[in-house]
Amino acid sequence: MRPCALAILPADPTAADLDAAYVQRGAQIVACDGARRLAVETLLAERVMQDAQRAGQGVRR
Repeated sequence: MRPCALAILPADPTAADLDAAYVQRGAQIVACDGARRLAVETLLAERVMQDAQRAGQGVRR
């Protein structure tokens, strides 16, 4: 539920600032996407367990 951080450029960016922000944003997007995927997988797994519990089946591993 929390937003992902993204690098921002300073007021007067240099070419080095642009390069650094490009690399940093790429890493931040990859990390954010990984966190989002994990959250979705966790939610789906929780729903499966809740459905099984409601059905009285229990969860088998």
